[in-house]
Amino acid sequence: MSNLPQEQGSPDVVLEARDVTKTFPGVLALDKVNFCVYRGRLNALVGENGAGKSTLMKILGGILRPDAGQILLNGTEVLFDNPAQAQKQGIAVIHQELNLIPYLSVAENIFLGREFRTRLGLVDYAKMHRETTRILEQLDFHVEPKCIVARLSVGQQQIVEIAKSLSTDARIIIMDEPTSAISEHEIDVLFGLIENLKRRGVAIVYITHKLGELFRIGDYVTAMRDGKVVGGDVLSRLGHDDLVRMMVGRDLKDLYRRNRVETGDEAMRVERLAMRSHGRGGIDVEDVSFHVNRGEVLGIFGLMGSGRTELLQIIFGYRAGHARGDIFLGAKRIMPASPGEAIKAGIVLAPEDRKEQGLVLGMDIASNVSMASLSAVRRLGFLLKKAELNLANAFVERLGIKTPSVRQKVRNLSGGNQQKVILAKWLATKPTVLLLDEPTRGIDVNAKREIYCLIDELTAQGLAVVLVSSELPEILGLSDRIMVMSEGRKTAEFLHREANEEVILKAALPRSA
Repeated sequence: MSNLPQEQGSPDVVLEARDVTKTFPGVLALDKVNFCVYRGRLNALVGENGAGKSTLMKILGGILRPDAGQILLNGTEVLFDNPAQAQKQGIAVIHQELNLIPYLSVAENIFLGREFRTRLGLVDYAKMHRETTRILEQLDFHVEPKCIVARLSVGQQQIVEIAKSLSTDARIIIMDEPTSAISEHEIDVLFGLIENLKRRGVAIVYITHKLGELFRIGDYVTAMRDGKVVGGDVLSRLGHDDLVRMMVGRDLKDLYRRNRVETGDEAMRVERLAMRSHGRGGIDVEDVSFHVNRGEVLGIFGLMGSGRTELLQIIFGYRAGHARGDIFLGAKRIMPASPGEAIKAGIVLAPEDRKEQGLVLGMDIASNVSMASLSAVRRLGFLLKKAELNLANAFVERLGIKTPSVRQKVRNLSGGNQQKVILAKWLATKPTVLLLDEPTRGIDVNAKREIYCLIDELTAQGLAVVLVSSELPEILGLSDRIMVMSEGRKTAEFLHREANEEVILKAALPRSA
C-alpha cells in the first residue's frame, strides 16, 4: 500500500521508500513499506509504538540499511551507509531521544563536526556564536550560545536539537516526536517555523502521538501497523477518530476511562513545601500545600517551569537538603531524605524521563521489576531467581506487557511497555501513594488507554495517585481534583466538575503574562 495522495496538483515527491523491508532477530520490523515525502508539505507518520515508524525513519536518515527495497531521492536510487551521507544529501533527523553532548555549549553542539575555522585552522568561535544566535532567533529562543547544554531543561535541549537541524540547511527534515518535551509557547514557535519551512519548499516528515497537532500543521498522513503501511490520505479529509481507527484497527471508545467513586481517608498531606533552585538563585517551589485521598487522582497542571516535576521530586526525596516543609502519610510526619526512605514509607515516583531515571535499559524485565522490592525475592542475602521470575511474570500478565520473555532487555521494549515495567516495579513495593510525572509522554494512543485503565483499577483498590501531565484533556479526563501551579506556586484548585480548559489555563499563566 502507498501513501500517494489522490489530489489535483500534488507536489513533487522528493523522497520515496519502495517495498522497503527490514528484519531484526525474530522481528519483521518493516514489511514491503511504501512511503512518499512531498516537497513543501508536512508528511505525518502515525502508528502505535512498535509499528515500524522509527525504523523507517532510521533507514531514510542513513542510520540503518534496508534488507530489501529501494530509497529514491529526487527520483534517483540512493543507499546511505551512515547519517553523514544522508545529511550531505539534505536529509536531517531530529530524534525523540536527545542526541546532544551535555558538557559542550549550545553553539558547539549545533556545529559539532562542522565547526567554522579561521585562516590559521583554529575554531572560529565568534562566527559560530553569531550563526547560533541567528538560528535561535528564528526559533524565538533566547539563550547564550556559550551556555552549557547540561544547564538547559529537557524542553530547551529539544529546541537546540531543532536548531542543529536548521543549521545544515536541510531540504528534508525528519522530526520524531519533536513536541514531546517542550512548552506550549515553544510548540507555537515550532509550528510557525514549520509553516515557514514549508513555504520555502522544505519537506517535513513528522512522527507524533499527539494527533491533534496534525490538524494544525499537517498535509498528508500515513498510518503504520505491525511493520506495514495500512492507510494514507490527505489530512483535511480525515477526523481524529478516523486516524485512531486507521492506527489501531478499531474504534477506541471512552479513552479516558475513569469510574469515579467516593474516595477514602486522606493518604498524604503536604504542607508548605518549598525549595530554592540549586545554583540559579530562583525558587522552584514556594510554599505549596495539598492533600490526596485514598482512591483519588489528584491532577497537577502547569506550564513548563511551573515547578510540577520539582514538587514530585521533593516528595520522593530527590531534593533532600534543598527543601523544607512537612509531608504526612496518615498521621505520621515524614520528610524523605532519599528515594529509599520515600519507598520505605510507601511513596513511589514514575519519573518524566523513564529511560534515564526510571529504568536500567541494559537489564532485563525481571531485574527491573524486582529491583525496588528485593526483600521479597531474596533469602539469606541470595537472590531467588525463581521468585524473581514469578514476580515479573505476574506483573507482565497483570499489566499486559508485550514481551516474549521476562528475560527480554528493557531497551528492546516499546515506550508504552517500558512505562508498564516502571509501574510494575513500583506496584511490587505495595505503595500507598503513586506519583506519576507525564506517564503517557511518547506512547501511542492504545498504550495510553491501557495506562488509563490501570490507573482506574489502582484507585479502585484504594491507591492514591498524584498525576502530573502537560495534556489538558488527560488531566480533565482522569482527575478527581485538579491543582494548578505557576512559577513554583499553587495558584488554583478545582473539583473535576468545576474544571474546564479555560479556567485551568488562566490559572497556569505566569503573573507577568
